[in-house]
Amino acid sequence: MNAKELNDKTPDQLKDQLAELKKEAFNLRFQQATQQLENTARMRTVRRDVARVKTVLNQKAAAAAAEE
Repeated sequence: MNAKELNDKTPDQLKDQLAELKKEAFNLRFQQATQQLENTARMRTVRRDVARVKTVLNQKAAAAAAEE
């Protein structure tokens, strides 16, 4: 996932994706705690994707506030 893909989405779609990513991050943490996690790099990827989605949401909110 990259920022260009995220910029094309609506804020509602971004919020849905953020919820999915947070759920996945929780599941990955749970797997790590029980030592069932095979791909540890996935945690880093999910964390960064969450940050990207939040950044794009904040940019869209700032742009909407500037228009008013």
